[in-house]
Amino acid sequence: MKNKPGIFLNELGTAIGIGVMAGLVGTAAITVSQMIEMKIDGRQPSSAPVDAVSKVLDMKPTSEEQKAKVSQQIHWVYGTSWGIVRGLISLTGLKGWKATVIHFAAIWGTEMVMLPSLDIAPPATEEDAKTISIDGLHHAVYAVAAGLAFDAIAKRTSEAALDNELSSAKKLFKKKMA
Repeated sequence: MKNKPGIFLNELGTAIGIGVMAGLVGTAAITVSQMIEMKIDGRQPSSAPVDAVSKVLDMKPTSEEQKAKVSQQIHWVYGTSWGIVRGLISLTGLKGWKATVIHFAAIWGTEMVMLPSLDIAPPATEEDAKTISIDGLHHAVYAVAAGLAFDAIAKRTSEAALDNELSSAKKLFKKKMA
């Protein structure tokens, strides 16, 4: 019999691992969403990721080319990391759409507070409705994609674990009967 801390650490590790995979899916989805929107609106890519990290770490890219590259790297790391939060939410027992709504609120709420506090974006009260709506849509795309991926992977993982337990039980039973 496993000890309770061992069971918790196993569940935590699984939630984090699945969360990382879900975060990658969510980041891919928001990236595509943003690329489509930029093409439609003629907007340039945001420098917010690199601007935020530059302020927090007091570092600056050496060129515009470097700035764009670092911004993309930060975008992917940041988005993937938010998948871990989705995994942690699952440990509370929340699943499906409820977990996705909480994940979305955490992600978008953090952005709405963090960027203005770093003077990278104006507060929502000073933004136009179109900008806020587009930003919310992109983050909803992320949260839904990450949530669907998390739930699908978690279901497969649970099914595989159950199959392993059943297989072990059958082997034990056959051994006892022999």
